[in-house]
Amino acid sequence: MRRRRIFCTSATAVVFGLLIPLSGCGSSADGAGDGTLRLVAAEYGDTPATSSKAYWDKVTAAFTAANPGIKVEVKLLPWADIDRQVSQMVKAGKAPDMALMGSYSDFAAQDRLYSADELLPVAAEANFLQPLAEAGTVGTRLYGLPFMASSRLLFYNEALFAKAGISQPPRTWSQLKSAAKALKDKGVKFPYALPLGPEEAHAEAMIWELSNGGGYADSSGNYSLASDPNIETWRWVKDNLVAPGLTGPTPPSQLNRADAFAAFLRGEVGMLNGYPSLAHEAAAKGITVGTVSMPVSDTLGTDEVPPTVGVADWMMAFKQNGNRAEIGRFLDFVYQDKNLSEFANRYHLLPSTVTASRTPAGGGLDKTDEQFLAALHGAQLYPVNDPAWMAVSDTIKRSIGRAVEPNGDPATVLQDIAAKAADAAGERS
Repeated sequence: MRRRRIFCTSATAVVFGLLIPLSGCGSSADGAGDGTLRLVAAEYGDTPATSSKAYWDKVTAAFTAANPGIKVEVKLLPWADIDRQVSQMVKAGKAPDMALMGSYSDFAAQDRLYSADELLPVAAEANFLQPLAEAGTVGTRLYGLPFMASSRLLFYNEALFAKAGISQPPRTWSQLKSAAKALKDKGVKFPYALPLGPEEAHAEAMIWELSNGGGYADSSGNYSLASDPNIETWRWVKDNLVAPGLTGPTPPSQLNRADAFAAFLRGEVGMLNGYPSLAHEAAAKGITVGTVSMPVSDTLGTDEVPPTVGVADWMMAFKQNGNRAEIGRFLDFVYQDKNLSEFANRYHLLPSTVTASRTPAGGGLDKTDEQFLAALHGAQLYPVNDPAWMAVSDTIKRSIGRAVEPNGDPATVLQDIAAKAADAAGERS
């Protein structure tokens, strides 16, 4: 496929604050409008009680009290709808001042966004965790301001492991297979839950591919979706986990992450890949959970430690309404440790800045979250700084599950994904 560089290498300058912000981070001449900023944000809660509304009501009220004359209106949208709706707003010439969602680079490529050095003081820009700043950078400028983050680790139900006579968590694929077989022999419904349904298959796929020395990009930062290591990965998964029935009764292509997590919380899953909030939910239900890094292929061996998968959500600021100074003031307020940490603690996620990660709300991270933060430091994130990533990730989510179906051929499926990714990349060039 066409070689397309998707990971930039210049983000270190951003992290260490070497970029010089524009004088004053904006001015009133940039367009005060009607004194109201509009933020469209993803809804992180799943019930009225857990809705993000309470957080944003509190933060915006505090900001307006400290900055009379600047109000902030927040519109919450479901994760399933926000990318599409914000894109529609932008195309209609009605971009919000800010958006908080899962991607940003398409708008950056269209020159619709302010960069961080136009909005934030040097100290605030330099405070973002390095892997997140790298993923938020296009060219040499930070456009996607990381907000919340998480990393992925292998979860295992300690009670089910004990029942199956498994004394140690797996460190290699062959050990994972042996553990899954022992769990199945004891009647565990999902020995290893493999969610390759369209909700978030791109996460599970990347975890497995990295653990065999593959992944979505090669060492030069170009898409390598149909690489030999990736093909070998899915052949192994199909032959050693799916075919012997070690992934449970639901075909992986039909199992979504939310369903896998729900089954884990019912005590029906022996192992799966999870993130911090699941660990807290399991603890609340009295499920004792062990966590380890994803086991590596026997080809790599345990001496090698591939990166884990990191995930972040992105705040972006649109130029259309010209409210650069006001946006900068609001974002500087939101990214204060106490405000960022309050949101992170509410949803058991990781704050995106160095200082908030060290001392959120003055109390530090709990031990459960500390291990995810440690994993995040060496994590590899999706190539969100590639404008074609939205289309590429959608292709992966809807196709990768076919690689492990009874009549599926991993090489053919991956080559098809790579060809569609090349088409998407070409359209964005």
